[in-house]
Amino acid sequence: MNLETFSFNIDEDGIAHAIFDVPGRSMNTLTGKAIGDIIAITQEVASNDAIKGLVISSGKTSGFCAGADLGEMGQSAGGGKPESEMSEAELKKLQFDRGFSLNKTLRELETCGKPIAVALNGLALGGGLEVALAGHYRVAANDNPKIQFGLPEAKIGLLPGAGGTQRLPRLVGMQEALPLILQGKSFTAEKALAMGVVNELAPAADTVERAKAWVKANPDAKAPWDEKGFKVPGGVPHRSPGAGQVATFSNAMLAANSYGNYPAQKNILSCVYEGIQVPIDAGLRIETRYFINTQQRPEAKAMIRSLFLSTQALSKGASRPQGVPKYELGKVAVIGAGLMGAGIAFEQAKAGIQTVLVDVSKDNAEKGKDYSRRLVEKQVSRGKMTQEKGDALLARIHTTESYDDVKGADLVVEAVFEDPDLKAKITQLAEAQLSDTAVMGSNTSTLPITGLAKASIRPENFIGIHFFSPVERMGLVEIIMGKDTTDETLAKTIDYVLAIRKTPIVVNDSRGFYTSRCFGTYTQEGLAMLSEGIKPAIIENVGRQSGMPMGPLEVSDSVGLDTALKVGRQMAAASGIDYSGNELGQMMAWLVEDQGRVGRKAGKGFYDYNEKGKPDRLWPDLNSQIEVKVDECPPDLKQEIKNRLLVRQAIEVARCFEEGVITDARDGDIGSILAWGFAPYTGGCCSYVDLIWGIEAFVKEADRLADKYGDRFRPGAMLRDMAAKGEGFYDRFPPAGAADSQAA
Repeated sequence: MNLETFSFNIDEDGIAHAIFDVPGRSMNTLTGKAIGDIIAITQEVASNDAIKGLVISSGKTSGFCAGADLGEMGQSAGGGKPESEMSEAELKKLQFDRGFSLNKTLRELETCGKPIAVALNGLALGGGLEVALAGHYRVAANDNPKIQFGLPEAKIGLLPGAGGTQRLPRLVGMQEALPLILQGKSFTAEKALAMGVVNELAPAADTVERAKAWVKANPDAKAPWDEKGFKVPGGVPHRSPGAGQVATFSNAMLAANSYGNYPAQKNILSCVYEGIQVPIDAGLRIETRYFINTQQRPEAKAMIRSLFLSTQALSKGASRPQGVPKYELGKVAVIGAGLMGAGIAFEQAKAGIQTVLVDVSKDNAEKGKDYSRRLVEKQVSRGKMTQEKGDALLARIHTTESYDDVKGADLVVEAVFEDPDLKAKITQLAEAQLSDTAVMGSNTSTLPITGLAKASIRPENFIGIHFFSPVERMGLVEIIMGKDTTDETLAKTIDYVLAIRKTPIVVNDSRGFYTSRCFGTYTQEGLAMLSEGIKPAIIENVGRQSGMPMGPLEVSDSVGLDTALKVGRQMAAASGIDYSGNELGQMMAWLVEDQGRVGRKAGKGFYDYNEKGKPDRLWPDLNSQIEVKVDECPPDLKQEIKNRLLVRQAIEVARCFEEGVITDARDGDIGSILAWGFAPYTGGCCSYVDLIWGIEAFVKEADRLADKYGDRFRPGAMLRDMAAKGEGFYDRFPPAGAADSQAA
């Protein structure tokens, strides 16, 4: 055999040992070459009489296998043209044969008449776990704290396509298997043993010998489902009331949680339900058909591209300018110990960075450090952090009121109120202590960086570093380039963001930049619908059903209705409109100034909130100011509202590209999902246009909405040019650098 990703040997007892070790990779993935090797190994084991059994293991210390290579899969994420000369039947057969290739091979290995054992020294996810499940016996390491098993395909819009939807339910029953597959949850070696996913635990160094010992002792091994009289644990739906209830409840929960936006989950449920009731060979064919259907959906292509490939690339610094040495951060100062500054300080200290937390008084700075103390206490109590590590984290945060303590900092994050004069004063005080090579960053969500940099003595070192709240839970940082900001400063800032384990996107200067500007359109459209007389509950429910994390009115409450009123008046004045003369302006003024309902922070806004800050109900008196004209929501209205909410956001994103605020489609997609929660199943605003709609159809729909509701929906010249040329965002604004392929 000529193997490229495996080594292969046969010992004196006739036990073959296949060692998975993809060259040049830190982790094994199921590349096309790896699948080819598995096919060759299967044929050799089945046909060679000298081979009495097979043990499969990994040559990587990092683990067994992380799954399918999504880099290879993602190369077709934009959708290529099918073989033009094939008939529909020929094309479907070709697609099925390709999709069934690994499934077919693993089944042949499973039924080759010889015992197959798998030694798992580390993680086995996705296709990696599916390969292991095709073995008759699995030995997992019990001394690797990072070992994880799971089928995470659903998280990126796919379903397991190498037997996972068929073998796992047959092994552990539908009730255990369905949540794991539908949610893509991973689990530990101990849980895997308890469920029966693995058969034995042993030290990593002993897993291969234990597997070999089992192979020698079990020459006639079979998979449980190939034994006569096999019954699925817990039964199957058409024979067992319990299993039928599991399927029914899963379907109801799926509809309630996903609103039909995620085809993968629906197909997983159908795949398991149909496949479990027939022999496994038929079940594997059912799985492949659903896998192909899911893989070809635009949602899967969008989610693979954005949620995995682009996120991985940006999280590794794909936007970082080349030629600048890595910036080592020994000390970073955070100025302003409010909620945002306190969160930034915690994340820095957690990443091992010595942090100076500055405020107007030592007491105020200590109150900011209390935020970290509470987070540490919570994580220690939940077993997510040891007390020793928690104490070390807190020791890295030095509180002070003196700017002398900023001296020697490699980077400063100013995180005070959105007041240009105050920020200018802070910049001058901080820069007086900094070296010529240090970075001065401002955490601002709206104020133009070029304007703030006027207070700087080194504007080339001045940059925007926009965090999102709560900092410890939000994975994105928006980096804003000012007019004079250099590439060296950008590279240093990206190094900082990566050091604190966040994902950076890079945008150019503008009021509201990218995220704040586009995020606001969602709430604005919701308020516009409210002023039109659409019942608030309809707006909120359809907002969530469109894939957004909250309805637009709840988001408005979270931001603050007093802020919304202020912004609304400013925007109206800039446009020469009398904000107090329209229904929306009157209602907002009544809510905020007459009723004192300023949002979640006051416990009352569009919603009434409980003592934990959770929304109890929409305020019943809300309709007293605006007449409800639409109180029912048939399917066509639901789709219209969904389109308005999502298209409006995408139009603003397109305007940001047209104005040069953002220049990389990956930043557009990842920023929209991680910053303001744009419907993840779309892959982000750019992929929503490119893949869910298609550029021509999107422009046509935007024009229709503009004709009906106003020019805020009107596509600009850039979108029209893209539609005329058939270009998507990833064509016109391609990634600056190629991402390494990874797996899941």
